[in-house]
Amino acid sequence: MNQLPEFPERDLPPGRHRLLKEHLMTEIRQDEQAAQEERRAGVPARRGTAWLRPAIAAAAVATAAAVTFVVLPSGQSGTPSARGGTASTAEAATDAAQLLENIALAAAETKTGEIRDDQYTYVRTKSAYGIQGHPCTAATAGPLHTRELWRAVDGKRAGLLRDPDLLGEVPLEADKKTYRQATFYRNLEKLPTDPDKMLAWLYKNKTGEGRSDEDLAFDQAGELLRETFLPPKVSAALYRAVAKIPGIVVVQDSVDAVGRHGIAVGYVGKGKISRDELIFDKKSLNFLGERDVVLKDAKTNKGQVCDGVIKAGSVTGTNAVLERAVVDKAGQRP
Repeated sequence: MNQLPEFPERDLPPGRHRLLKEHLMTEIRQDEQAAQEERRAGVPARRGTAWLRPAIAAAAVATAAAVTFVVLPSGQSGTPSARGGTASTAEAATDAAQLLENIALAAAETKTGEIRDDQYTYVRTKSAYGIQGHPCTAATAGPLHTRELWRAVDGKRAGLLRDPDLLGEVPLEADKKTYRQATFYRNLEKLPTDPDKMLAWLYKNKTGEGRSDEDLAFDQAGELLRETFLPPKVSAALYRAVAKIPGIVVVQDSVDAVGRHGIAVGYVGKGKISRDELIFDKKSLNFLGERDVVLKDAKTNKGQVCDGVIKAGSVTGTNAVLERAVVDKAGQRP
C-alpha cells in the first residue's frame, strides 16, 4: 500500500511564502493573548513584546527588524457572511461549507488530460508581503513579485524556481530516497480523496508554532493550493476538508494580488485578530489566490521601525495564481 507523502519543512521550495506571511500576524496574535491574560491578572497595560522577522531563505541572507504592537479596541462584531452583514458562527460555517461544496464539485470536473512522467507542472504567481516594503503598511502598497515554479511530474528530475526579485533562479533537487520534493504531481496523486482522511492529513502535516491546530491546518491547505498542480479529485477532497475546520467564514468580496475580485473562505479562530482568506472566482469558482487581513487596529511601540497604527482592514499578505499548466521541460512556459 502506498504510504501518504509528508511535506516536512525541508521538502518545500525555497523562499516559502509562509515565512513572509507569518512575520507580522504571529506577533499580533501573541500580543493580544498576553494582553488579555495580563488584564485578567490586574496587570497594567503593557506596550508589547519585540519580534524578529523570519528570514527569506535560499542561498541569501535576509534582513530583520524588531517591531512591537499593542492591539487597540475594535467595534467589530460577528463574522462576515455571504448574505451580507454579520452572521452567527453556525450560520457562517454553513455558508462556508455550502460554498466549498460547490467549489469541490467544480474542481472534481476539471479536465487535465494525459500527464506524462517526463513532463513538468508549471505554476506562475504574483505576491506581496509587508516584509518587502514597510511592515506597517498594507502589503498591497509594496511591490508585487513574480514566481515561476517547474516540478518534474515524477519527481525524478530537477525542477526550477524563478523568483527574480528575491531569489533569482534556483534549481530544485530531484526526488531521492533521502530527500523528497513531496509536492511533485505523482506524489500529490497519493493524497487522500476522502474529505475526513484529507482533514486528518492536514492536521498531521501542519507546520508552525504559536497558532492553533485549526489555523495551521487551514494554512497547510493554502500551501497546497498556492503553488502546486493538484489532481482534480484531491483538490475536491481538500476543499471539503477545509469545510470541516472550525472558524471558517465566507467573505462576500475579496481581492487578490492583481486586483481580481472574488468570493473568499476565511479562517477566523478564537482570539484571532486577523483573517486568512482563500479567494475564488464567483462564476467559475476557480482558485484565484489568498490574502491576510487585519481585523483589529494594532498600534506599534513608539520609536520602533513602525511608529503608528496598522488599521483594521489592512492587507498584510496577498498573492494571485495566474497560470497552471503542464509543459515538456523545466524553464518552458505554456
